[in-house]
Amino acid sequence: MKRRVTTAIVSMFLTAGSLFAASQPPPAAAGQGEFVPVSSLPPVEQLPAAPLLVGAYAVVWVALLVYVWSIWRRMKKIERELADLEQRVQSR
Repeated sequence: MKRRVTTAIVSMFLTAGSLFAASQPPPAAAGQGEFVPVSSLPPVEQLPAAPLLVGAYAVVWVALLVYVWSIWRRMKKIERELADLEQRVQSR
């Protein structure tokens, strides 16, 4: 019961915080009063997002594959131990 009440209170605070943040207007950047399209920015200020996106996906996929590989190795070890234990039990 205590855990449910704590969860409800934390949920209300998080929701209220996000609503408060959404109601605040974003601070205006220094020297910028209107929308400026990317195509009109100088090349130094343009940041292509494609390499960053591909890099982020690559990191996530590598991490996922390493995690699955480690689980697979641990499961193989457990299967070997169970087979050895089964042989010991049957030999007795």
